[in-house]
Amino acid sequence: MKKITDFNFGGKRVLVRCDFNVPLSQGGEMAKKASPSSLSSFTRAVAKREDESLTSSPPSETKILDDFRIRKTIPTIKYLIERKAKLILLSHLEVKGENFSLRPIAKRLEKFLKRKINFFSDCIGKDIEEKVLKMKDGDIILLENVRFHPGEKENDLNFAKSLAGLGEIFINEAFSVCHRNHASVVGITKFLPSGAGPLLIEEVETLSKLIRNPKKPLIIIIGGSKAKDKARVIDKFLEIADWILIGNLIFKEIKEKIKGIEKIVLPFLDGNALDLDKKTIENFKEKISLAKTIFWSGPLGKIEEKKYQKGTREITKSIIEGKAFSVVGGGDTIEFLNKIGILERFNYVSVGGGAMLKFLAGEKLPGIEALK
Repeated sequence: MKKITDFNFGGKRVLVRCDFNVPLSQGGEMAKKASPSSLSSFTRAVAKREDESLTSSPPSETKILDDFRIRKTIPTIKYLIERKAKLILLSHLEVKGENFSLRPIAKRLEKFLKRKINFFSDCIGKDIEEKVLKMKDGDIILLENVRFHPGEKENDLNFAKSLAGLGEIFINEAFSVCHRNHASVVGITKFLPSGAGPLLIEEVETLSKLIRNPKKPLIIIIGGSKAKDKARVIDKFLEIADWILIGNLIFKEIKEKIKGIEKIVLPFLDGNALDLDKKTIENFKEKISLAKTIFWSGPLGKIEEKKYQKGTREITKSIIEGKAFSVVGGGDTIEFLNKIGILERFNYVSVGGGAMLKFLAGEKLPGIEALK
């Protein structure tokens, strides 16, 4: 698998698949759903503003609630700009199954990079091709949400070829979508020299070490919901972990799906409880105090409500005050830890969600396989 350091980017148009799929407040005109079936009307509505800079205030009241994923990509963007690349950024943005415009992302990128970002209200088309060919070294373009086109999820090769035609090199910097067999992740690699960005490489190396050679004792903490995906991770870690701590919200489902429970530490209250009880918190903290490596995914209560945050907060404090190498991942967990200002206290933060879980379960990810 080629890495970003294997390419000469000088004067080249570089397509970078980023992960700008961040949580949004859902107010304002531009935050409205824009599904593939409504693409033509959406495009017409914003066509007059297609390539305007985001230096003027957008018509949207949409707010980015957590920009962690955007901030993580900034060093990669700066690396490419320093090497005189012409940068074309691709991403999706989907909140609760609805597709949203990336226009607010462009404004946030301008804030971090302190330079002009040209936002285009589509990601393919003749007009965009013409504008891309006029780019100068160091220019940055953000294309509109790739999932506005049905060809993205279908991994349609014609759509992938249209995307690829905009660039000369493709860099995948979106580990979190590598479990998706989508055009901007997999299909595009068939038409361009392709490589992995530093974030993607770091994810693969850190998560690989976690399942192949962790310092013991190894503690796995699994919370949240989506028991189906997490059951496979638990099965994998039963072979190597010392203890697996299970949150209230999924433990009933987990018990029905996993092969054995000899290493599993269950909460004392049943799955109807919306937070960890005092006895469970103390039991979990005792195990955490013994760990040399900890992996945590998923909140340990209904953290949307402050009264159910105690368990998650107590376990967080126990981890960051300990001496173990700590890895945390999952969108809800990261958003919560970032909100309370202690995300940086973890040794490694995975931007992956489903991709992280599938990787840790031993599954091959299409986006990574496509780069090999």
